[in-house]
Amino acid sequence: MKKILTSLLAVGVCLTPLTVMLMAQPTWGQTQNSRSQEAQRLLEQGIKLTQQQEHQQAIQILQQALTIARELKDQKLEAIALLGLGRNYNALGEKQKALNFYNQALPLFRAVGDRTGEAPTLNNIGGVYSDLGEKQKALYYLNQALPLMRAVGDHTGEATTLNNIGKVYSDLGEKQKALDFYNQALPLRRAVGNRAGVATTLNNISFVYDDLGEKQKALEFYNQALPLWRAVGDRTGEATTLNNIGKVYSDLGEKQKALDFYNQALPLRRAVGDRAGVAATLNNIGKVYSDLGEKQKALDFYNQALPLRRAVGNRAGVATTLNNIGKVYSDLGEKQKALDFYNQALLLIRAVGDRSGEAVTLSNIGVLFQSTNRPTKAITSLEQSIQITLEMRRGLQRENRQKFLQDNNASASATALVDVLINQKKYAQAFEWVNLFTTADLADYTRLTNAKVANPEAQKAIDDWSTKNQKLESLRQQLQGDRSESLPQQIRQLETQVYSEAENISRRFPEVAELFETTPADIKNFTSSIPAGTVIVQPVLLTNVRDIPNNVAFFIFTKGQLSVIKKSIDPTEFNKLVADYLKQVQDDSDANFTETGSKLYDILIRPIEAKVKSLSPKQVSIIATGQLRHLPFETLYDSKTDQFLIQKYPVNYLTRISNNSLKSSGVQNTVLRKPQAVLAFGNPVPSEPQNLPGAETEVTKIKEILPDSEVYINKEATLEKFRSQALRFDFLHLATHGCFQTEDCKQVDLKNNTLLFADKTLDIANAALLGLQGTQLITLSACQTAVNTKFNEVGIAGVAYIFERAGAKAVMASLWAVEDEATQELMVDFYQNLKQGMTKGEALQQAKLKLIADDRHPFYWSPFVLIGDAR
Repeated sequence: MKKILTSLLAVGVCLTPLTVMLMAQPTWGQTQNSRSQEAQRLLEQGIKLTQQQEHQQAIQILQQALTIARELKDQKLEAIALLGLGRNYNALGEKQKALNFYNQALPLFRAVGDRTGEAPTLNNIGGVYSDLGEKQKALYYLNQALPLMRAVGDHTGEATTLNNIGKVYSDLGEKQKALDFYNQALPLRRAVGNRAGVATTLNNISFVYDDLGEKQKALEFYNQALPLWRAVGDRTGEATTLNNIGKVYSDLGEKQKALDFYNQALPLRRAVGDRAGVAATLNNIGKVYSDLGEKQKALDFYNQALPLRRAVGNRAGVATTLNNIGKVYSDLGEKQKALDFYNQALLLIRAVGDRSGEAVTLSNIGVLFQSTNRPTKAITSLEQSIQITLEMRRGLQRENRQKFLQDNNASASATALVDVLINQKKYAQAFEWVNLFTTADLADYTRLTNAKVANPEAQKAIDDWSTKNQKLESLRQQLQGDRSESLPQQIRQLETQVYSEAENISRRFPEVAELFETTPADIKNFTSSIPAGTVIVQPVLLTNVRDIPNNVAFFIFTKGQLSVIKKSIDPTEFNKLVADYLKQVQDDSDANFTETGSKLYDILIRPIEAKVKSLSPKQVSIIATGQLRHLPFETLYDSKTDQFLIQKYPVNYLTRISNNSLKSSGVQNTVLRKPQAVLAFGNPVPSEPQNLPGAETEVTKIKEILPDSEVYINKEATLEKFRSQALRFDFLHLATHGCFQTEDCKQVDLKNNTLLFADKTLDIANAALLGLQGTQLITLSACQTAVNTKFNEVGIAGVAYIFERAGAKAVMASLWAVEDEATQELMVDFYQNLKQGMTKGEALQQAKLKLIADDRHPFYWSPFVLIGDAR
């Protein structure tokens, strides 16, 4: 029997040879033997052509081998030919054809007991599903491949599969898991001496660190990969890595260093004939020169990139470069030229079905119209841009949502639109868009945490819609490498179907409408219900958009009335003030908070002070968004009257304005009752690092104030008990650890977005399943919320939104962790005040005033905020 080694390439982030042993079957005669030898010769030729990337020729040869293998009924030969055909069709971007061949090969390898063939086939199927955006299916097959690779002792294949699993987790946004698998692949690749594979994995690790914002770590791994690419003579890998290092330096603001690396990448990409790569690097160089203010140089490089992108048929790339040229001409004041390039870009972007690019281009056009005093056209373009963005973000699967939100340019469109509407004195219309984006941010948080809804029928409808929508996302991903004319049309048709179904779900189940909402609601209907004595204020930062002055706009609401006040600000100075202040109020040894707080008071309160005072408010409700979400407004200090804002008015917060939030904010004329009893849980795990001894005293004192309360501490404070008892009480108090931030709370050994109970933790995504309808207040004492937020993190407002949607009228929680004793003191006074008949807002105000009277630092009294119904 003759042994022939054939090399089949595994599909994934990296292409690593996998060895399959081909054993010729015993011959029945000379004819069969001759045909078998012919099939083996054809397989060898097909594999060689595959390695040379002559995919069409390889397919013809492998198809001949397949025909002979089937004539001979040689399942092993047939399986290898099928695997080779799948590999070549995959390389040509024909994913479904590749999948078809792989799926034919798999049972044949299993039938002949060939695990060395089964393993790479599983790996390749996983690779195709990953490329199609079906990440969970990809993991299913890759996780089958991994133990087989290990069983046959194929360390090279094992490393490839580990690397591919890492790539899938990276695409799913699970960056730490991705790093775990890459770090398993790396030593294996080193052990087998696969330097190109090592370089690939190092690059992948760099991508993860880049996505995590850890730019220096990304550079560290790129710099390890670079000499390896050079050592193996892989100029394509070397050029790609140089280009990526340049991008990191550009992101870090080190533009000259970025240029150095781009200029090293450029000749290499030219040398290997990578015209698409050359065009990308030229475009990147142009972007750096544009950022440096060297607009003519930027144009020079963009104009070199443009014909190359056209030559390689990269219409999306052409559109990007046209857009960039438009931006340069806009910056140079040549607005008509800029508009011409934007319009060329828009036609191409629509042709290739790039909805995100369409939104960005429409935004650029809208800003240009605004800066040239064409408000009507500006409004039309900006509204179209925002509608596209909202349609896309509502449709994104959880795993793809975070990166979309991070990369998207929607905030600039929203800022520009709100600004132009205010300038046109269309205040209600401006706020409708503000409110829509405020709600969309909260819906993003809800979907990123995979929050459930109470209605099982509604939940099933959402789940079914999500499954169908995944196909749309897969097609959008496929669009990146598919230049067919039919795909954009197919995507548009499916978009129409998916968006229509979202509207149907919204109509059937109003309680979930906000998860799909893309149309601004009529603010007049909401504001007419605001009770007398309540003033709602939402400050909106209108900053950092080209050609638009930097301002903060204050939307001020009372019953049936809306007014807007604008104040110009310096964004850099303002951002520093906010960052400094958040540090100062969390540090009880820092006495500079009054100075910084007074500056912020002058920016955020002074411009609206006279208007608010004229309305004689009994309660001031603040809707804080963006970087203001974690700012304790009540601590802002009036240096003229020597008072904190909380000393003038009770202050609470709203998540947004909607039928639900205003209903929760006390607009209905229901009869208010004093709390007769509280369901209180305290210190469920009385051991380090989760021990909260003061929490036991805290809940015990609540029962002393309100004797009908029920209190559970230590091992009695179980989630099951909370589920069974919560419906009996209007007031719920949880003196336990909660972790409400993006990352785990390692100090208290708690996973992110969870609440600690004695028996298990509660994932707040399941809050709607607790049955909180009718809950007047849920207090989350001793919880942790990240103040220094990462992108799109809504912090405690997002937590409140989830509990509000679950039925709670209000949530009280802390912006940061506070010591046991201070928390206990504040909570006890709060419930004493409630018992005396004060509203929730007044009760919290008076509890805070008592600590202020004792000359306590804001660290002790300001983090606890009331979100929702303040009555």
